[in-house]
Amino acid sequence: MTSPERRSTSAALSPSAVTALAGELRLACMRISRRVRFESTHEVPPHQFSVLVRLEETPRTPGELAEIERVSAPSMTRTVGALVERGLVARTADPSDGRQVILSLTVEGRRVLKEIRRRRDQWMTVRVKSLSPEEQDVLRRAASILSRVASE
Repeated sequence: MTSPERRSTSAALSPSAVTALAGELRLACMRISRRVRFESTHEVPPHQFSVLVRLEETPRTPGELAEIERVSAPSMTRTVGALVERGLVARTADPSDGRQVILSLTVEGRRVLKEIRRRRDQWMTVRVKSLSPEEQDVLRRAASILSRVASE
């Protein structure tokens, strides 16, 4: 069987070749994701980073975060507690429901989030710079396609 990278770009892949390519892409995306996450796990564990990202979008209740992250309420309570203790997240009373709290990023939380992203981008930039111009162009085009696949 001819590997997908050696086929003409105009030739359609067979169903089995599409399945093989899908598996290769999934593994490559997982490896890159792990490597990028590793670049910042010493500062903020992945589950805490995810909460920071969610709170960057908009303030939320702990229940909303637990639902979005698909974790139990007690698990989210522990995660939020650690972030509050580190000064990355603030708790405020919900003005419309005194029984609820609203969580939001602090200035320090925004700074840490920005630094983690900078470090992750730096790691990726070093790897992309090491590629040939042709490989960089392939990745540029692939990034657009992968974004489209991820949004479907």
